[in-house]
Amino acid sequence: QDAGNHTLLSEFVLSGLSSRPELQHLLFFTICLVYSMTLMGNLLICMVTVHPTLHMPMYFFLRVLSLLDISTATVVVPKMLVSLLSEDRSISYLGCVTQLYCVVFLAATEWYLLAAMAYDRYVAVCSPLRYSAIMNSRACLSLVLLSCCSGKVVSVVQTAWVFTLSLCGPRRINYFFCDIPPLIMLSCTDTSRYERQLISATVLVIFTPFCLILLSYTCIISSILKISSAESRHKTFSTCSSHLTVVTLYCASGTLIYLQPKSTNSQDAKKILALIYTTVVPTLNPLIYSLRNKEVKEVLIRVMAVLMKK
Repeated sequence: QDAGNHTLLSEFVLSGLSSRPELQHLLFFTICLVYSMTLMGNLLICMVTVHPTLHMPMYFFLRVLSLLDISTATVVVPKMLVSLLSEDRSISYLGCVTQLYCVVFLAATEWYLLAAMAYDRYVAVCSPLRYSAIMNSRACLSLVLLSCCSGKVVSVVQTAWVFTLSLCGPRRINYFFCDIPPLIMLSCTDTSRYERQLISATVLVIFTPFCLILLSYTCIISSILKISSAESRHKTFSTCSSHLTVVTLYCASGTLIYLQPKSTNSQDAKKILALIYTTVVPTLNPLIYSLRNKEVKEVLIRVMAVLMKK
């Protein structure tokens, strides 16, 4: 028994996205393409948002969001791609701990950052004359640092909780990366207390920022409706709708994954949701923000023209 537990705790085996051999190469090329688009799109956003004409808090937050998206995809996708082409799908205990910590940290930080971005839009629309004074560079940096610190606290607590559970089940993780729901499935002890704690953490990390975002946008929509010019209303709402689209995507996938952590019936569905959360959404973010933002599109066209000349 001791030897078995030692083997279990020294490494895990990830089952991956699919056990069907005929799908492995198709999945590899598809995910590799999506990952490449994630990197290129978000790096392009990072390049575009440092342009002198886009030196506004909104674009500073967007640049940080892109860096978080790149990090989220990079923590998960390369290991998944290797597993699709290799029979060895093992991951060391330390590697699993590190991956879980990074995934939770990045996800939580991103949620708090989305709340900060909603606050930025609220100040811009509802207090335009005080916008520069309130959202100065120090305030923006403080909001980003607060988001990172909050994400770090959540990640440390959740990772510590998971790996203090008695993981004496089979060492095979029915997932393509180390995440909380599949890991607690390996526990041989009662996890109901931990599941309640996880639901509380989910509410804290997802629904608290989501409620703040909703409150901000209630005030924003109220202010937009008071604008007499239809063109100004459309421009203001277009800027805000990009952020709302991203929030909706994150909220839908995140809550469905973590609110029922030990549901075996929905494990395959959770794989799909986790794939959307870690690979598809980071790819969509640059498209959502660039296609719906006139200023970003204009600078993007200029940057692309310069790159093509080179």
